[in-house]
Amino acid sequence: MSAPASFDLVLASTSRYRSELLARLGLPFRTVAPQVDEAPRPGEAPRALACRLAQEKAGAVAALCPGALVIGSDQVAELDGRALGKPGTIAAAQAQLAASSGRSVLFHTALCLVDARGGAALDCDLTRVVFRTLAAEEIARYVAAEQPLDCAGGFKVEGLGISLFERVENEDPTALIGLPLIRLARRLREAGVAI
Repeated sequence: MSAPASFDLVLASTSRYRSELLARLGLPFRTVAPQVDEAPRPGEAPRALACRLAQEKAGAVAALCPGALVIGSDQVAELDGRALGKPGTIAAAQAQLAASSGRSVLFHTALCLVDARGGAALDCDLTRVVFRTLAAEEIARYVAAEQPLDCAGGFKVEGLGISLFERVENEDPTALIGLPLIRLARRLREAGVAI
């Protein structure tokens, strides 16, 4: 497919983390809030939730932006088969990190690219984060320092949060921040965007 003469790239998100990541590709884009209910459905597995929300976000914004290339993404953290949401409060962030201490947490980061000329493509990155054993004082200090209240799992890997881990296992380091750029760049090239 030849590259479009011009394209309208839209990020279906209000996340500053995703905007900052997308800016790394050096492409012009705009953001539109997707207005999607992010509540899980009864019995919905964390990976399925991330994939459904990425598709719904991209689809909702594509309906508002005809002809655009629309990027939808969502991330769900999983511990013991349960989804860990964004903590929202200091106490919840501390509780999430205490539950993760010395354990592995899976992060499902789904990406959906809707191209009005060629349908939609869905990918889901799996990242395994192995936490070191964390003392309550360390957790309290970390949460006070970074205030990761809007981050799945209660940490920011791009900041001090990296000190909480034994290791991170994944194929795309940007996926853990919230947008898998390696896969996105591939999908955009397939859609004819020169990167």
